[in-house]
Amino acid sequence: MDSGDSHFREKIATVSVPGSKSLSQRALVAAALARKNSLLTNVLVSQDTRYLIEGLRALGAEIVSSPEGFVVSGTEGNIGRGDVELFLGNNGTALRFLTALVGLGRGRYVLTGEKRLCERPVGPLVQALQEMGAEVTTHRGCPPVEINARGLRGGKVVLKDIESSQYVSALLLCAPYMPQGMDLSLRGGVVSVPYIDLTIAVMKDFGAEVSRTGERDYHVEGGKIYHGSEYRVEGDASSASYFYLAAALLKKTVKIEGISRQSKQGDIRLLSVFEELGCVVKSGENWIEITGRALKKGDVTLDLNDMPDMVPTLAVLAAFREGQTMITNVAHLRIKESNRLEALVTELNRAGVEARELPDGLVVRGGRMRPAQIQTYKDHRIAMSFGVAGRVVPGVEVLDKKCVDKSFPCFWEELKRI
Repeated sequence: MDSGDSHFREKIATVSVPGSKSLSQRALVAAALARKNSLLTNVLVSQDTRYLIEGLRALGAEIVSSPEGFVVSGTEGNIGRGDVELFLGNNGTALRFLTALVGLGRGRYVLTGEKRLCERPVGPLVQALQEMGAEVTTHRGCPPVEINARGLRGGKVVLKDIESSQYVSALLLCAPYMPQGMDLSLRGGVVSVPYIDLTIAVMKDFGAEVSRTGERDYHVEGGKIYHGSEYRVEGDASSASYFYLAAALLKKTVKIEGISRQSKQGDIRLLSVFEELGCVVKSGENWIEITGRALKKGDVTLDLNDMPDMVPTLAVLAAFREGQTMITNVAHLRIKESNRLEALVTELNRAGVEARELPDGLVVRGGRMRPAQIQTYKDHRIAMSFGVAGRVVPGVEVLDKKCVDKSFPCFWEELKRI
């Protein structure tokens, strides 16, 4: 090896991402409802998945950690009966999935969580459950959710102009256990459609019969319940995005292990945006390599309706790119772990970057980021995005580093590798 090769190799930083949060939570629900046992490997172990696991255990699933992963003894859809209260932290996915799941049971269930979770809407999901036979009450369309359950009959369900695809995923996941199955139609605006496709993929992996009967119409066969499976969770595409950002801003090559460009996750499409903006991407069976180059200049408009969790990553990238970046069609970010649009604009302005909210997104004009203490609003994606900026601009300090435990407990250790 000559010195040139050695110098090149020294430039490559290698990091790893944990299992996908989205796939972990869907697989845990399917395994908990399944007939017989499942082995789930590479499951994300984080604050969010712990809340979901404890909730599923309280509802009768046996979930045991093993050297290989998690062994889940399914309930065959026989949900724990009686007075059960589930505390779910700020895990909006678990809140919505379990709201539907307990409807399959018999008895009274209460689902609640932290203050922010109790500000996040569930109204369209509740209405659908009521139409299928559940008695549900909420506080002005938000948690706490109280359900007096007697099973869900299923049938035809129509959701209109929904602000979260999690309502759809929650209903689909439970549909095999409804006597009539489900014919679900989506009308009007729908956000984060790739997450619906992800849910269907997991359902099929566990043996459910799901078909698309129209562009936004789905049929789930009743009685074709999940069966125990061996299921490996692929790496988290959302978590990988922070290392794309690091490569782009530091003009380095970063190899990310545990994820492939062929991922089922919708957020993997962010790679195409980074390529458009000047980065070079290579990919193998279980890795992605991204190299930062000079960022494309000029005004850019990006519609991120299908990957809204990537907005913080791109907003921070925009702060360093010469020109204006407009991110659109993401009004639903106002009901995430924080009001992400307001939080991003506030913190970018705090760091000397010109940014403002739009009715459905935000505009960032690239400039020079200055040292600042960044508030996170207990939002892991705000923390991780600005954490990368702190590797580029000395003095950009994230105040609440621990909030990344929600989805990526080892984030700060991995970031140090770059």
